[in-house]
Amino acid sequence: MNLINLNIIFEQYKGVEELNENDRLLCELSEQALASSYSPYSKFRVGTAIRLASGEIILGSNQENLAYPSGLCAERVALFSIGAAYPNAVIESMAITAQTDNFEILKPVTSCGGCLQVMAEFERKQSAPIEVIFYCLNGEVLKVPSVKSLLPFAFVEDRLER
Repeated sequence: MNLINLNIIFEQYKGVEELNENDRLLCELSEQALASSYSPYSKFRVGTAIRLASGEIILGSNQENLAYPSGLCAERVALFSIGAAYPNAVIESMAITAQTDNFEILKPVTSCGGCLQVMAEFERKQSAPIEVIFYCLNGEVLKVPSVKSLLPFAFVEDRLER
């Protein structure tokens, strides 16, 4: 038997003002993406902003549907938009934030397992890490250097590519 320990390294900031200019802009744009959220059932808005290596920024927001689970998370909306419009683009980083009128969100909201798997696939496809920033409005920010840190056992089956 082998005992293996996995460690996750991330940066923690007290607020968005501590970030560099590029990361701060990405967080601000993820906040702007909240406006296009369609979330009449949960009232839980999620926005994401993704910076491509070209410098272009793509926004996404969660889109709910009365027929659960037909909706889609903000991360996947933005990532699938990139896949459809920019299939060879390289993603440098993404920022994700959330907001609701029902309660105050006190900690950064992290991505669901489905989104992490899709993020891991994009990272694998481009053979380069994607930095992920979880941004709590008026609060803490977490910055992870790679999706692999968040999902070390992502589903991978190389034989499916053949």
